[in-house]
Amino acid sequence: MGHEFEADRRAELDATPEQVWEAIATGPGIDSWFMGRNQVEPGEGGKVTTNFADYSPTASVTAWDPPHRFAYRTPEADDGRFIAYEFLIEGRGGGSTVLRLVTSGFLPGDDWESEYDAMTKGDQLFFSTLVTYLGHFAGRTGTPVTAFGPPVDDWPRAWAALHHELGLDGPPREGDRVRSAADPPVDGVVYFTNADTVGVRGEHAIYRFLRGLGGPMVAAHVLFGEADQAAAERAWRAWLVRVFG
Repeated sequence: MGHEFEADRRAELDATPEQVWEAIATGPGIDSWFMGRNQVEPGEGGKVTTNFADYSPTASVTAWDPPHRFAYRTPEADDGRFIAYEFLIEGRGGGSTVLRLVTSGFLPGDDWESEYDAMTKGDQLFFSTLVTYLGHFAGRTGTPVTAFGPPVDDWPRAWAALHHELGLDGPPREGDRVRSAADPPVDGVVYFTNADTVGVRGEHAIYRFLRGLGGPMVAAHVLFGEADQAAAERAWRAWLVRVFG
């Protein structure tokens, strides 16, 4: 049957419109808060491409008005599926900015609800990460680290294992301090959490754990400073296997 959807998110940021534009409309900027390696071909009619694992979705730029409006949309599939993003940037006094993100699209099939729920929870995490990046790491370029764990059959048990590994007594809350001495270590403050995700802001990194579509726990981190992406992804893959294998 399928479902049309639209979600509207906004945030007031202590960042300039130019800093926001750099974060949302350039490959290195998107690398620093989203997932995988990203490329942006600027201008209306250009392309936005994300690469991680064997997944390389490409979207067409439908609006390019720096530093005010940036929009792109995936091609419409045979079953009508597509997703579109529109970023609206409004400068305010004192170098601050209001950012609005409108996400819309269509999900086909009778099972659209589960996919929509997972997508919504993931989008909430990524928007909160963008806000966190602009609030604490604006102007710095991050190295994206994406690793997939083994399939998870018991998610309540998996989340409990993650919480224990992060040094938490129970489900995380925003503002909770996380200290894990495991290798690789995690040290920081929870900046976002929902039923399917946890985000932790460290001094030189953003750590994210999320329930992947199809079953695995996914580590989707961003490291600031010198980082070997391939070595970090191997280390986090081993970490996931140890905790959830």
